[in-house]
Amino acid sequence: MKTVIISVTEAARNFSDCVNRAHYANTRFDLMRNGEPVASIVPSRAKRRSGKAQAQMLREALGKFRLGKEEADAWLRDLEAARAGLIPARDKWQS
Repeated sequence: MKTVIISVTEAARNFSDCVNRAHYANTRFDLMRNGEPVASIVPSRAKRRSGKAQAQMLREALGKFRLGKEEADAWLRDLEAARAGLIPARDKWQS
């Protein structure tokens, strides 16, 4: 799990983003006030899944579909094109 140290003011200004990143990106936020730790925003244990667990869920979901060769080839081309177009996320908390 990634840990980000931010001020209480930053957390207040970006609360929704902190909560979303805690939930979806498994990021922990340690909040500081006057140089002292005062609180943390952490992902819920109930919602946390490892990359392996997510990959297994995807395999199970895709395993329910049967595609012909042409459809499978087209799907693979679309997937590769989508991957090529991905832009790495920029962490606004890091300089």
